[in-house]
Amino acid sequence: MIPLAAIKKLSLNKIKDLAAKKIKKVSSKKETDSSLKNVKKELPKKENDVSEKNVKKKVKKLSLKKEHYFLGGIVLLFVAVILVTFLINPTSTDQTGVKNAAKLEMYVMSQCPYGTQVMDAIKPVKEQFGKYLDLDIEYISYSPQYYAGREAQMCLGDFCGMHGVNEVKGNIVELCAAKYNPDSYLNMIYCMNQNASSIPNNWEICAQQNNLNVDKIKSCYNSDEGVQLLQESSLKANERNATGSPTIYLNNKQYSGGRTAQAFTSAICAAYDYNIKPCESIPKPKTIKMIVLNDKRCDACASITGLYGQLRSLFPGLKIEELDYSTTDGKSLYDSIGIEYLPALLFEANVVNSSSYDQIKSYLVPVGSYLSLRIGADFNPASEICDNGIDDTGNGLIDCNDSDCVGTMECKPEIKNDVQVFVMSDCPYGKEAIKALKGVVDNFGNAITYEVHYIASEQGGEFSSLHGAYEVNEDIVQLCVKNYSPDEWLDYIYCRSVNGVKNIDWKTCATSANVNISAVETCSQGEEGKELLRTDIKLAQELGIGASPTWLANNKYTFSGIDSETVRSQMCRHNSGLVGCDNVLNTTSNVSGSCS
Repeated sequence: MIPLAAIKKLSLNKIKDLAAKKIKKVSSKKETDSSLKNVKKELPKKENDVSEKNVKKKVKKLSLKKEHYFLGGIVLLFVAVILVTFLINPTSTDQTGVKNAAKLEMYVMSQCPYGTQVMDAIKPVKEQFGKYLDLDIEYISYSPQYYAGREAQMCLGDFCGMHGVNEVKGNIVELCAAKYNPDSYLNMIYCMNQNASSIPNNWEICAQQNNLNVDKIKSCYNSDEGVQLLQESSLKANERNATGSPTIYLNNKQYSGGRTAQAFTSAICAAYDYNIKPCESIPKPKTIKMIVLNDKRCDACASITGLYGQLRSLFPGLKIEELDYSTTDGKSLYDSIGIEYLPALLFEANVVNSSSYDQIKSYLVPVGSYLSLRIGADFNPASEICDNGIDDTGNGLIDCNDSDCVGTMECKPEIKNDVQVFVMSDCPYGKEAIKALKGVVDNFGNAITYEVHYIASEQGGEFSSLHGAYEVNEDIVQLCVKNYSPDEWLDYIYCRSVNGVKNIDWKTCATSANVNISAVETCSQGEEGKELLRTDIKLAQELGIGASPTWLANNKYTFSGIDSETVRSQMCRHNSGLVGCDNVLNTTSNVSGSCS
């Protein structure tokens, strides 16, 4: 008989060879029965589906003549194959010990406000689901080459954080806490996040307050062990191409739903089809239907799928039907409801009965028998498409020759050696773009022209921006500096990007850059500043630009990026012979992101 321990070390082929030898040795029914019993003893009891009784029953049906005794060996071979298969490919479980537990991966930065938001939200969810949720939190790091000249502020050895060296240290100490306190580390992180600007210096008191093993965390944090954990974590983030915090995956699919505890709970319960204990008290959502009417000719319209996850977090029972304008049904629906722009997200009337209806009702407008979600759609399928070489409207005018295309990105005149960037003044990615712009200007000098535009919105005479009213005010100040201190303007906006905007007096950077503060104050506090911002808002809207940063090369070609080398390469791509293209400004980074 082959011992179980030995089977673990054997290949399947060796098991077959041994079983074949056993066939030759079998010469009596007694030996067959004895061998079956021995195999039965070696099989793991809980996983054994090949009972002695069942196997013997099959053998009993066979002739017991001596020349047929070799069949007992075949049964042994069959059992051995099953056993090896089990040992090589055990039943799928994970670190929770639960078969097919929901797998939630979060890739974050310890001081990123969006990262701390989801970390705080997931804590009660993990407590609720326990073993049914396999939670994996990893940390995003960047290369020192990306922060050339600022390594002391941004990097710890080979690892850099977007929010500085303290973020790198925070990543390490949180990984150490997770390793040595897997059941309670989230309590420490939650405590630290209440004062994220103090990370990592607040870790020890938070660990003590939550009864974590302080000594083991400290030993890990202050040694190569912590650095090794960060290296492994960063590699996992790179494998997922996670460069923005948070990047989330649920069951190996990128998650784009809500970031509240309720949203995570709904998504996890949906993954289990509500058939586990933590979901018993949560009613299975009612089906809500939504038709997405789109046009495959519109490349930008494909991004609408990014809203699906967020809508499903609001309406867990959402069923989406996609319909294209080019089809008979799509064209008929478009004409019948009287809309102009696509894509259109059309909810059926029963959405009003949903508990989440109040959260979006102000964005819903009736069209026909549907409620259409206002999303700023701007593609008119009945108008000329300006870059496809086809007369879409049948008026004999193709692309830019058609009046429909006046002012569109495709038909803007090309301005050689020109670069523009659209930003929000306190968007983290926008500020990185301004730093990149300075590097580009230093490289190309007077060989290029450059401009910065600001992304905001206006309604009823009131301006608004993603990060608040203070960001609107800074947008206006920067525009006024450009008007009244054009030679000092780039130094000023660079200073603000490096030193920050919120709760920091703009006059500090203005003074260091020798800006005409008196003229800027008059401009920014009056109608002149508002009109400057209004002009930028109109331009961004005409071009369909809403993400900070968005770059525009030669007044025509959009691209994204937040490092100088990306901008240099894009400028050189569109401007052959531009002086300065032979220089490498820094190593091209995979870091990317935007505020929108």
